[in-house]
Amino acid sequence: MTILSVQNLSKNYGLKRTVENVSFEVRQNEIVGLLGPNGAGKTTTINMILGLVTPTSGEIFINGDNSTKTRAKTISQTNFAAVYSPLPGNLTVTQNLRVFGLLYGVKNLKSRIDELLKEYDLEIFHDTKCGVLSSGEQTRVSLAKAMLNQPPLLLLDEPTASLDPASARDVRTRIKQFASGGTSSVLWTSHNMHEVAEVCDRVLFMSKGKILLSGNPKTLPQEHGKSSLEELFIAVAREPLTLEGQKMEAHA
Repeated sequence: MTILSVQNLSKNYGLKRTVENVSFEVRQNEIVGLLGPNGAGKTTTINMILGLVTPTSGEIFINGDNSTKTRAKTISQTNFAAVYSPLPGNLTVTQNLRVFGLLYGVKNLKSRIDELLKEYDLEIFHDTKCGVLSSGEQTRVSLAKAMLNQPPLLLLDEPTASLDPASARDVRTRIKQFASGGTSSVLWTSHNMHEVAEVCDRVLFMSKGKILLSGNPKTLPQEHGKSSLEELFIAVAREPLTLEGQKMEAHA
C-alpha cells in the first residue's frame, strides 16, 4: 500500500527552480531516505508535502487523498520533526505536547502524553520549559510531539543530529519499530550515511532539485562503482551531471 505519492513536483522561486519534476513513492511500513547535499531541494520537498509551501506544479497524495484538495485531512495524517524547528521555548514539555495534541485531535490525550514522556525519557522534564533544555533533550521532545497522532506519514529532517550516540541509537530503534509495527511510513533526511544504511529500506539521492538515483542503500553504491554510501553521497554532490548521465545510459 502506498502512503505517500509525489508526482511531477516542482517549485519555482521567481526564475530559480529549487525542485524540478520530482516523483517518488513511500509505501506502508517503509523508511525512505531523502538524501543530498545542502541546497539539493530536500527541505523544500518536505515543506510541500507538509503543506507549508505551495508547489508550482505537480501533485501530492497521502493515503490516496490529494493534499491540495483535502488539505485538512492530509495534514492530520502527517507529523514532522527537525532540529531547525524547535518547539515554543516558553511552554513546558507537557504544555507543548498538550497544545499539539489538541491541534491534531489526539484522543485520550493525557494518557498519550504520559506514554510519550516515558518512552522518550522525558518524565523528569515534564514541567520544564523547552527553552532551557539541552539540544538533545529538545530533540527528544520534538520526536515525542511527532509521534503524538501516530501519523501514517512521519517526516524526519536530521532527527538524530543533536543526540549522543547512545540516544541516537535508541531513537533509530524506536522509529524502526514505529514504521514496522503498524500502518505508518517514514521519510527521513540525514547526512549520516552510516545511520541511513542502518535505518532506511530505500534511498533517493537529490541534487539541484532532481532525484538522480534511488535504490537499496546496501547495494546502490556498488551499482555505481562506489565502495560506500558516503562515497556515493559525495559523488552526487560533486558530479550530479555525470551520475544523471549514467542513469540515462542504464535505462537506454
